[in-house]
Amino acid sequence: MIVYEATKNEFLEDVFNDKLVQNISSNYQAKIGRINQREIRAWDNSMQYMFRVLSDSEIPEDAGVAIEFKIPYTSKRVDFLISGRDDDGSSIVIIELKQWGSIEKVDGKEAIVKTVMNRAPVETTHPSYQVWSYAALIKDYNENVQNDEIELYPCAYLHNYIDVGENDPLKDDMYHTYLENAPVFVKGEASKLRSFIKRYIKYGDNKENLYKIEHGRIRPSKSLQESLSNMLKGNPEFIMIDDQKVVYETALQLANEVVRTNQKHVLIVEGGPGTGKSVLAINLLVEFTKRSLVCQYVTKNAAPRNVYASKLKQDFRKGHIDNLFTGSGSYIHSSSNEFDVLIVDEAHRLNEKSGMFHNLGENQIKEIMNASKLSIFFIDERQRVTLKDVGSIEAIEKFANLHHAKITKTRLESQFRCNGSDGYLAWIDDVLQIRETANSHYIGSHYDLRIFSDPNKLRREIEKVNKVNNRSRLVAGYCWNWIKEGKSNPDVHDIVIPEFNFSMSWNLANSDTWAINENSVHEVGCIHTCQGLEFDYVGVIIGDDMICRDGQVKTDFTKRAKTDSSLKGLKKMLKDEPEKAEKLADEIIRNTYRTLLTRGQKGCFVFCTDKELEEYFKKRVKEIQRPHVENEFFKPLTLVAERRETY
Repeated sequence: MIVYEATKNEFLEDVFNDKLVQNISSNYQAKIGRINQREIRAWDNSMQYMFRVLSDSEIPEDAGVAIEFKIPYTSKRVDFLISGRDDDGSSIVIIELKQWGSIEKVDGKEAIVKTVMNRAPVETTHPSYQVWSYAALIKDYNENVQNDEIELYPCAYLHNYIDVGENDPLKDDMYHTYLENAPVFVKGEASKLRSFIKRYIKYGDNKENLYKIEHGRIRPSKSLQESLSNMLKGNPEFIMIDDQKVVYETALQLANEVVRTNQKHVLIVEGGPGTGKSVLAINLLVEFTKRSLVCQYVTKNAAPRNVYASKLKQDFRKGHIDNLFTGSGSYIHSSSNEFDVLIVDEAHRLNEKSGMFHNLGENQIKEIMNASKLSIFFIDERQRVTLKDVGSIEAIEKFANLHHAKITKTRLESQFRCNGSDGYLAWIDDVLQIRETANSHYIGSHYDLRIFSDPNKLRREIEKVNKVNNRSRLVAGYCWNWIKEGKSNPDVHDIVIPEFNFSMSWNLANSDTWAINENSVHEVGCIHTCQGLEFDYVGVIIGDDMICRDGQVKTDFTKRAKTDSSLKGLKKMLKDEPEKAEKLADEIIRNTYRTLLTRGQKGCFVFCTDKELEEYFKKRVKEIQRPHVENEFFKPLTLVAERRETY
């Protein structure tokens, strides 16, 4: 959808006669909705600069001009397009316009910069990456662009930004790849931008290419399909076995049914920690795209989707496949059946409302279901870790019935985490007194479980095992405030345990890829940075929100950090429904530690700030029945745990 389109000549006349912003505003309200004054001021400012750039007789008068092109299936809007032809064929120049006056580079994050927006410093994508990704998205999904071989040439224009010279952060070497693909022009470089446009727009097309781009059928390109297939091929991170394959074939069968009958379907996939939900989700994303279906991988938290996108690409370089991974609040304005398939991982984390202040939309489950012909929900109801988490099988079934969708329910049983031990997961549930299980004294396989009395020794052990392959991490319950001034400063330590002279930082501002960054072993992750992910070894610090008294595991929500938003809204609930509020808070704290304690594939190391809880854990470990050992190389878990009890 294009908000404003004209020939170059008409655009210049509209700016000269002060009609352009009025036309954009009225079209915007008619096509998209409410508009804010900040956007109007931005248009008024930026279009004056584009007026000067396009006031050149060598740029054809009948070249097409489009403003605010909304890319289908996204909330992304392209600021400015110029269409025409060069000597080789059809071409469109895509321009990202920025009001920025300054930026800072952000080390350790791919294609990220820091700038001031709304009077506050924020991290955002580099303008070159942003406009390049828009061009890649259009090329990957617009059939007319693919079939008619329309070439796209992205660039960015920061007309208020003054080049500071040799060490300009905007053009730092760390952004070299994106600057090559999408050059950036700053204040005083209008003539350079003009030359860039004239290189590709030599002849006018009377808006013909704009019409094609706006009305092109949406389908994944062959190049995108091949790229995804090649990334998945031979990648050990995403090999499916056992019941993963069964659910995979069920999902493909439902997709065929959707295409054949146009009947909306919902697939619910239950599975506990480590049952391979995310691996299956990525395989389905690749296969559906390969079949020319428009599909996205959806999670509430950015961490899982960024990590899995990076693992799929393997080289950790941002690419066009990042557009396949999106947040759960992206479908507020989507039309019915806009997508063929939406794959929702960690569906238990879905919220009712979307947006920064959780005040947008109606219900994320309903919106996702409305937007897709087939919606697939991977869910573990025992991983609800905030009051705002509304994802449940009951809620999914309710909205499926509302949409007259056919419901299919499946379950993943095979365990790939905790050394393949379903017994360990049941044991954790029993130990945390979430539910009584038959595994109160039995785990069933070798798993490196250790209880530490000193957090410094726990930290050193995690750092030691991490040296093998960077797959071990420290995590903690949210009982320590996240100090605002320390979000990008490793010298500011949020987590302090004075009696052990122990102090560390929460994960810094790199939470999206904390699980795979090289230096993350020196930071402590919280539930939001590790849920949905797995490691070889995990070290868990249990804070004062979980204690033990007389053999009873208890929780205390008053010990959670003030900066923790997991229990936001609890105070009001305590006044209105105190019994329900206390039960929910208790459930969330237990679920949080259940989730943290099940992140490790090979081992879990535990430290408790409450000494009685530590003794309870030690006692439960000692009670584990030793399996009969016939293989001299097999060391039962209890022997490992007892041998390490010198801590």
